[in-house]
Amino acid sequence: MLLDAPSLYFRAFFGVPDTVRAPDGSPVNAIRGLLDFIAYLVALRRPGELVACLDADWRPAFRVAAIASYKTHRVAPEGGEVIPDQLSPQVPVMLEVLRAFGIAHLGVTGYEADDVIGTLADRAPGPVDIVTGDRDLFQLVDDVRGVRVLYTAKGVRNLEVCDEASVARRYGIPGRSYAAFAALRGDPSDGLPGVAGVGEKTAAALISAHGDVPGVLAAAADPASGMAPGLRRKILTAADYLAVAPGVVEVVRDLKVPDIDARLPSAPADPEALLELSDRWNLAGPCNRLLAALSDPR
Repeated sequence: MLLDAPSLYFRAFFGVPDTVRAPDGSPVNAIRGLLDFIAYLVALRRPGELVACLDADWRPAFRVAAIASYKTHRVAPEGGEVIPDQLSPQVPVMLEVLRAFGIAHLGVTGYEADDVIGTLADRAPGPVDIVTGDRDLFQLVDDVRGVRVLYTAKGVRNLEVCDEASVARRYGIPGRSYAAFAALRGDPSDGLPGVAGVGEKTAAALISAHGDVPGVLAAAADPASGMAPGLRRKILTAADYLAVAPGVVEVVRDLKVPDIDARLPSAPADPEALLELSDRWNLAGPCNRLLAALSDPR
């Protein structure tokens, strides 16, 4: 199981009331929510291994160099990512708690959590569940290898299990073609402009007919391809954008990552540290629920 940790802790922050706080008054809603999410997922799916994947760089330079608008709407006036003031201090505490439990977590300098997930999913010898609210990770679904996305759009307790068939039903594209589809359609949540005048249905039709972005460009350049003249003009006008967009949307799958022990522990790696963190941050309830899930012999 690969967790898109930023997706989950943002959901926890906005979904869990901040009325429960640490003894010193610090907010702990994102921490408590993330621990409860993990406890629920472990109890529900019984993974043998689990990694919480992190953004070491939420807006990587190579993506910005290709498309300058990439995530610009999330850049704070003083630089850096716009993150709620009450969330930022909770992230280091989350990592301390995961470390005390012995739950693996990993970020790679210069890359997003998506890229860590893509790399670990490709290296996994068996089936993989990817837990995320980010549609970009639909590009990783693979029925042959058993890679699925557990989509959290309706909440962690209302997971949508997405395989290639479900992606095809949702968007009308081949199951693993989401990245090409998103490049054509655009994605305002990531600052991707897409091709002007090409919406979801047209993007799906283009990918279904021509396979990928280079195939779409080749068809647009060929008057005998059968593509409507107006659509050909739109594609050719956006040729410079389409030349770089796939490299922005596509998840990196070949990062150099350190060897990590991703096996789920049945007991805390550092019980004393976990107890101290639990007391300090008022985390007894979620810590006990996660302990119960981890120690369940099933």
